[in-house]
Amino acid sequence: MAKIRGAIVIDIERCKGCEICVTACPTDVISMENKVNGKGYHFAFMANPEACTGCANCAIVCPDGVITVYRKKFEE
Repeated sequence: MAKIRGAIVIDIERCKGCEICVTACPTDVISMENKVNGKGYHFAFMANPEACTGCANCAIVCPDGVITVYRKKFEE
């Protein structure tokens, strides 16, 4: 049976570090980076990429639309 694995891409220069995506992620994939972007904000990143299911909750709740979600089927 094919499983689906997800991956997200975050535009770190546009991320304002609101952390809404962190709380929206059901599998605790996203965390906030200690570094800052060009605007001085801490930005989101995939801290636990292997747990991403591609549910897209993060992209839906992102107020700035900086998250893109990809899904890929793979065989076990």
